[in-house]
Amino acid sequence: MDKKQTSPELSQAELLPTQEEQVPANPSSRKRRIDNDDDAEPRTKRARTTRPTSEPARLTRQNLARFNKMGKGSKKGSTHRGSTTESSSTKTLSTTASGFAIQAYKNGVLDPSSSKPPKNLEEICQRSALPRGTASPTESEYGDYVDRVNRAANEATVVIETTELLKKHGDKKYNRAFNQAFTAFPKDVGFNNGLSAPQPDFVEGPEMRDYLPFPVDERVPGAVLYKDNPRAVTLPHIAGEWKGPDGSMAEAMLQSSYDGAALVYARNQALAYQGKSDPPGHASITTFTTNGTQLNLYAHYATPAGDGTLEYYQFPVKSTSLVNSHGEHKEGRRGLRNEQDHAKRQSQALKDELKEYYEKQRGGGLHPVAIGVPSLPVLGTGPLDAYEDEDDYEVVESQPVYQPTPPHSLKAPPSTHSSTHGSGQKRKAPPS
Repeated sequence: MDKKQTSPELSQAELLPTQEEQVPANPSSRKRRIDNDDDAEPRTKRARTTRPTSEPARLTRQNLARFNKMGKGSKKGSTHRGSTTESSSTKTLSTTASGFAIQAYKNGVLDPSSSKPPKNLEEICQRSALPRGTASPTESEYGDYVDRVNRAANEATVVIETTELLKKHGDKKYNRAFNQAFTAFPKDVGFNNGLSAPQPDFVEGPEMRDYLPFPVDERVPGAVLYKDNPRAVTLPHIAGEWKGPDGSMAEAMLQSSYDGAALVYARNQALAYQGKSDPPGHASITTFTTNGTQLNLYAHYATPAGDGTLEYYQFPVKSTSLVNSHGEHKEGRRGLRNEQDHAKRQSQALKDELKEYYEKQRGGGLHPVAIGVPSLPVLGTGPLDAYEDEDDYEVVESQPVYQPTPPHSLKAPPSTHSSTHGSGQKRKAPPS
């Protein structure tokens, strides 16, 4: 508002309509506005149509409340997903309104309805049901759990109240992280073309420093998840997504499909470095989703599509209620912990294989190229630069697609192929 149009008696609160109109409708930040911003925009439009910009607003409770609400909405809209104060609706908006689901689908990240069961599905189901040597929760402990989850008001509370379902390994070289973006993950390697960095609510695996002297961060793209951190989780085999009482489990499923694809990609790269691959259709990666009352387990693997690109499958293994009965609660908890144990065994076995292979290389002067395995791109160059500080689960600015030379060894999976299709796309979009 012009100073000439403002009377000396006007307080700062009386300038609210003008200040409100000066808030840009589309901020330059990639993060979409959420919650209160959806309701702030029509108010701005009403202010423009009912009151000239030169007319001061009356100092009323409504105007003050509007200003406070607008301020809170702006803070939420600019909050990075890594922040502990971010609401679950941020993730929801990023995966739907931003076009994440469609782009992930075009990249070959398929939902359960479009995925085929892995060849080792029976083995996975049997492993999940194995008895454990530790005591199960008592009926009293189960009742306390149900009461706490039913009273949880938001996603953060659900996460805290359900972490007791997870096993603590007690291994100082086996690390876990909550709600942290994969800042060291390479961009545009097929499944993540045009998308921001994966950022599961939970992931655990060996630390990067435990791979020494093997330089895993240099030799295996996607292995190390976080930049400039010797303790970064490396080549994990399990990830999880939470939702609050009002969150969408379909949304969590979509997010876990992307998380699982990232873990599958990294494992395939680690195997290809050694000139190996998993058996066709074999799933080695697990993800889970939960809202405290329901627990879902998924198996993940990749397989070549008809056009030579990769499709990343997410197949449901088991869905269990955590609140219907004491027996089901114990069953769900047991299955999740069994998958944690299996993921740890997988990660540690792969780590040992990589270190042993590297020692043989150094001793015998071998190199992957010498045995017919294509050399892998070096991180930090071209379109394979790692993510900087991206917001998660949204479409980002387009990047050139990396298309390496096809592998010359039948053993090496085409993990670095781009999975972006042309006009002949035949994907079924996952539910959003």
